[in-house]
Amino acid sequence: MERKELEDQLIELKSDYVRIQGDMDKLEYVRGRVSSAEEQLIRLEEEIAEVNRKLEEIPE
Repeated sequence: MERKELEDQLIELKSDYVRIQGDMDKLEYVRGRVSSAEEQLIRLEEEIAEVNRKLEEIPE
């Protein structure tokens, strides 16, 4: 995968993370079930870390 593709993927993952975090905040406010949102955030954190690792391996 090229650097640009990975950078685009990273932007998308971060955007999803922020969106889900906002959804989770709303669920907490109305005392909704947040476990699903928490699981999604954990998965996204892992994916973000993986993309960052791949980016570090690509020479500039």
